[in-house]
Amino acid sequence: MATDANSMALAAKARRSYAEGLLNGLPSVVQAVDQGARVLLSQVAEPAIATRRREAVEDLRKTSAFWLSHATSLLRGALVSGVVSASRPGDLPMPSGRGANFSLVDNDTIESEILSSRLALAMMDRASWEFTDLRARMTSLERRDELDTNDVLRPHVLARIVTTAWRSAGLSNEAWGTLQSVLHDEFAHFAEEAYHETNRWLIQQRVLPEIDLRPLIRRSRNSAWTSTSSSTGFAHSQDAARSNVHDETRLMTRAGGLVRGADHAEQVLGRLNRLIGRQLPEFANTQQARPTSPGLKAAISDAQQGIARRLSAVSVPGRLAGGPVVSTPMLLEELHQRKQALKQAAATPVERATIEIVALLFQSILTEERIPATVRVWFARLQMPVLRVAVSEPDFFATTDHPARRLIDRMGACVMGFDAAMRNVGDVLEKEIKRVVQVVEAYPDTGRRVFQTVLTEFEKFLEHYFKNENEASRKGVSLAQQVEQRETLAIQYTIELRKMLNEVPVQDGVREFLFHVWADVLAMTAVKFGLQSEDTKVMKRAAADLIWSASAKVSREERAEVIRRLPPLLKILRDGMQNAGVSTPKQDEHIQRLNNSLAAAFTAKAAAIPRERLEHLMARLETLEELLPDAEDVEIDESLVLDLSGHESSELEVVGEGGSMPTPAMLSWARELQVGSWYMLDYRGRNEAVQLAWQGLRKQLTLFVSPQGRGILFQQHRLAAFLQAGLLVPAQDESLTVRATRSALAKLDVDPSRLLS
Repeated sequence: MATDANSMALAAKARRSYAEGLLNGLPSVVQAVDQGARVLLSQVAEPAIATRRREAVEDLRKTSAFWLSHATSLLRGALVSGVVSASRPGDLPMPSGRGANFSLVDNDTIESEILSSRLALAMMDRASWEFTDLRARMTSLERRDELDTNDVLRPHVLARIVTTAWRSAGLSNEAWGTLQSVLHDEFAHFAEEAYHETNRWLIQQRVLPEIDLRPLIRRSRNSAWTSTSSSTGFAHSQDAARSNVHDETRLMTRAGGLVRGADHAEQVLGRLNRLIGRQLPEFANTQQARPTSPGLKAAISDAQQGIARRLSAVSVPGRLAGGPVVSTPMLLEELHQRKQALKQAAATPVERATIEIVALLFQSILTEERIPATVRVWFARLQMPVLRVAVSEPDFFATTDHPARRLIDRMGACVMGFDAAMRNVGDVLEKEIKRVVQVVEAYPDTGRRVFQTVLTEFEKFLEHYFKNENEASRKGVSLAQQVEQRETLAIQYTIELRKMLNEVPVQDGVREFLFHVWADVLAMTAVKFGLQSEDTKVMKRAAADLIWSASAKVSREERAEVIRRLPPLLKILRDGMQNAGVSTPKQDEHIQRLNNSLAAAFTAKAAAIPRERLEHLMARLETLEELLPDAEDVEIDESLVLDLSGHESSELEVVGEGGSMPTPAMLSWARELQVGSWYMLDYRGRNEAVQLAWQGLRKQLTLFVSPQGRGILFQQHRLAAFLQAGLLVPAQDESLTVRATRSALAKLDVDPSRLLS
């Protein structure tokens, strides 16, 4: 990079090589999509789904050559210019709704844009790191802040090429939706490989080599980049063995969802603010509240009331109410028309930009397929209240912890774990979301306070809901609470018994039995019958009798008393262990050890306990509960509770093994998981969706529940180990508002002028 001219030439060559790689690789990707579609067709599915797959595969077979031809034609122009225009004849179509005159947008066009945006997001999900590195290298070479909006390097450009060519070939949006999982997977891998190889070549040219080239797991079925390496200057140093090792160790070393944590969210918001700031420098001032102009304030109120009336007059799928059914295109069209009126009422460019950004956010939210239709309507009604706070509280765009954002994310996380076969979120949860939205609508002038209030109420509702209302989780939560209460009490009893017997000469066998077995028996009895119940008192008296029986017995009378007491004492000990779930063989082992200790007492080998101390000990046992440490101070960790498997039942699985040694970051993440969120769990040969339903004191125990009602209980360290190994992963690796922000960014990248229009 000796001169600017050399740098520009190097950038042009890299961009041309990237486009050539895409051209050379497209046939393999189209072929892979065709193969993937046939695999999909071979899988068992409902008759309607199987029919759609069969029709999509047949359509693809007939037209895949045309699809490839159209995509190739659109890409060839980039070989010279490096840009795929949206305005020249024969190039990509103009994005909808951006002409000189306003017009209604047909549903087909909206759906096509949605498909394109989703494909671009899938590419970025897979290739975000590689693209970020490539963008840094290219902007460094070209001495500018950002790539052009129509730069061929941008993922949304490739996505629009692919979807535009798909429609031009006569393939339908329905066929795309049927094969979407295959299309997203193939093109996401393809984009990642393209960025990876372009980065590799630039590193060989010594362009920002300090940005490490990340390892890439290459698919053997697509050798496009191998075939293009000689013509483009790309060289490979990656061998198959290293790739296999990386794939094999991935689960043991991955960072899981941490890459989608708070830092990621802040980065996405930062990008949004930088992009807007280039168009509107005054937008960057987020320190001061901005009074909403009177005209816009009135327009927001009118829009809110109008949307409420419009959506109240229609029904949603699965409901019996009359009137037309709410559809996603209908929601989008309703909000689009409101947006135009709001922009006309806005008094400043910042207000117009805010209206546009909030509209883009909700466009993404309302096209999120994982939000059931019955709930989507209530998210739509949140747009105006959110716009109201976004206009007056500019930190809505600057921080991830604004209560309006957090409310949307929490509600979204609770309803986005359902697949196509499980759209009913439950009347109780749906009614609470409805209530929350109506409260927010009812207090328009309170700003963030109303959002914070209902967020707190929603968190309390979730705790009550999973404990008492949700059929799938109610039993599991009850069992988990019993486990926590029992384990906490067992630890408390153990701690206090250790203190009591610290200076009392008790046989080691008896001491170990009291600490490791009888403390748990006391805890189980207290959980079942109550701390002050007669059953619990019997178990405490048995502990006192055992301590007395194991002390030295030197007189004939004392030995006779021990012999008299022993049979009922042993029966109580066995009954207590039986109720606590101790198996019969284990009971026999414990009784044998106790017999050995009692025999030592008979031979006077045990130390004698003074009568005064024994009486004091008995009194303390009677009032043991008054001495127990606070439950908040008890740590349920593996140093005290090595095995929770005794709590396992047909309705509750206890995870006692598996995972990787967790890092401090993973332990911290385990404590941040929130009730209601959905995850994919790989455990005991099953890979299934589970919902976090309950967390105990200081989140030391966490319960997940499957849709069928089976509970899976984790201790905190084991939970972190599963996160570390990738055996437990979030169903959504980023929050609803962050995903919506990225979608908005993709659209603003294409056309930043929409902020000012």
